[in-house]
Amino acid sequence: MGVQRPVNKKAAGVAGVVSAANAFLNTLTSDEQSATLLDFTQANATAWSNLPCGSSCRVGVEFSSLTTDQIAAAEAVLKEALGTGKDTGYQHVLQTLAADDVLASAQATSTAGAPTDAPTDSASADPSATSTDTAVPTDAPTGAPPSGGTGGGGGGYGSSQYFMAFLGTPSATGTWQLHFGGHHLAVNITYKNGKVVGASPYFTGVEPSSWTTTDGTTVAPLNRFRDGMLKLTASLSTSQLAEAKLSESFSDVLLGPNKDGDFPETKEGIKVSELSPKQKKLVLAAMRPWVADADDATAAQLMKTYAKELDQTYISYSGGTGLDTQGDYVRIDGPSVWIEFVCQDGVVFRDQVHYHTVYRDHTRDYGSEFSFS
Repeated sequence: MGVQRPVNKKAAGVAGVVSAANAFLNTLTSDEQSATLLDFTQANATAWSNLPCGSSCRVGVEFSSLTTDQIAAAEAVLKEALGTGKDTGYQHVLQTLAADDVLASAQATSTAGAPTDAPTDSASADPSATSTDTAVPTDAPTGAPPSGGTGGGGGGYGSSQYFMAFLGTPSATGTWQLHFGGHHLAVNITYKNGKVVGASPYFTGVEPSSWTTTDGTTVAPLNRFRDGMLKLTASLSTSQLAEAKLSESFSDVLLGPNKDGDFPETKEGIKVSELSPKQKKLVLAAMRPWVADADDATAAQLMKTYAKELDQTYISYSGGTGLDTQGDYVRIDGPSVWIEFVCQDGVVFRDQVHYHTVYRDHTRDYGSEFSFS
């Protein structure tokens, strides 16, 4: 068991998470509670994926088995646990679930050759969610999706196929983890004695990368993540780009599911200490969208840590820097922070790229509860 490294100094907000967790548990049957309250083991904590593989790669209670009121109670847990400001955690999670409903609807439309009814998004239970987040796209792809596009293990796309678990008992005194995710999302927040001791690993991806709703609004859940990386790489001079270029090519993130602890032994790219003050600010700004998906106090404390370590952090890329083509890849790797952003060809929306990203911390993943060496 690793050394615990508290992320935030105050228990403020944790009581709200515990209260919301208990309220959610109280809506469940005994069997549903048994599926939700699990031991905080390495096997359970690492049971997440970026694939639509359902319960074959995840633990917890599935939203498809819950009532509207139960889903609303589950979302209340997320609202308490995640960043609540504009463009932060809770809003981003709702948009990610909405994207999966768009994906499910588009696949059903292209497969059947006729429009289907709009999916019921679990996000609609929250009064802050708008029709912009949940509407069916007007730009659904044509033609059948590639074979195997829905993945294996009895999974598929849609907000109903997301899972929530509490690993350990939610408490202001014990050690436990909020474990939530589905296709293109994995949230792992670890608490110890009323403090967040880990807000990673955090996987977030999206397909389609953007879509237009029936009211003409464009939704693009990962554009602010992408844009920070674009501003950073655009600031690099020709010589800096040459130094930051990786020899490897990437079709996915390096440290995705089942890659816990596999950080490269040697950092690659250009060291941030070589950058100008303006460029250093762009590095911090590029990190912030991922970190800001944690609760506000935790995100602020993490950003302070990463700022202190900034000069020992490295920036690298592979493919192109436009983040618009298969294999375009950018990485931020510090003493603590690790962020990857990669472009892949679309699976259902084949005329678009889709994004995979992951945020990890060299010392704080899963609250430092497990050793992967």
